[in-house]
Amino acid sequence: MAREIKVKCPAKINLDLKIINKRPDGFHNIESTMQAIDLYDFLTVSAEIVPVTIINLSGNSDEIPYDEKNIVYKAVKEFLNYIQKTAQVEVFIEKNIPVAAGLAGGSTDGAGVILALNEIFDKPLNKEQMHEICAKLGSDLNFCLVGGCKKATSRGEVLEDAEFVKRNLSIIKPVNLGISAKEAYTKFTQKEITSDRNIFVNDLEWAIIDDYEELKTIKRLYPNAIMTGSGSTFFAFDTQFEPLANYWIKNNLSTILTGCEIID
Repeated sequence: MAREIKVKCPAKINLDLKIINKRPDGFHNIESTMQAIDLYDFLTVSAEIVPVTIINLSGNSDEIPYDEKNIVYKAVKEFLNYIQKTAQVEVFIEKNIPVAAGLAGGSTDGAGVILALNEIFDKPLNKEQMHEICAKLGSDLNFCLVGGCKKATSRGEVLEDAEFVKRNLSIIKPVNLGISAKEAYTKFTQKEITSDRNIFVNDLEWAIIDDYEELKTIKRLYPNAIMTGSGSTFFAFDTQFEPLANYWIKNNLSTILTGCEIID
């Protein structure tokens, strides 16, 4: 009989992001302070052992795929391969974190389903083994699994504790602008390094802001706002963003100490 678990999966912001160099594997070495915030996707996960693996995804968003392109689907496959089991897995994704926003919405869902499956199958994996799967799937999953405040290095998967500060913040994102990590890192690689890079807390903000009027508008209205990840979301501490046409805004958020959590 299938067992069902619900997981809450928090978004992350990059308090800073510096790109060190390009790696032989095509990724970039970075240094970034990552911080979890209380904006959540929720996953409802059920699974039972069957002779042939079946993975069914569904959800409330029309902006994400519900097939093998989804990182949740990939995470389920990696988990089952790791424990050498076949199962029918059903995942409903309640999407509240904007897509292609630099908030690790996909990564946190991927980490969350690994946590849920490990609970459903009576914890066959220890923390290190779950992190091993996370690192195979993407650069932010390891952070999303544990949350809090962490210094991230290598391509983002190597973590160490950083000082946590409880702070209030708001986030703002152009409604019709999503930026992939691939696009942002490519533009960084193509851009000539100049001294004005040092003005920016996030190297990827420096790399892409001149290409998008929507981002320049945020910076003009809120000069202290910082882009998170590869964008297109900006955040600011102790700030209330005023309503703005064609922008998604979430005020009254907070930094948190947790990562993905099972809630029932």
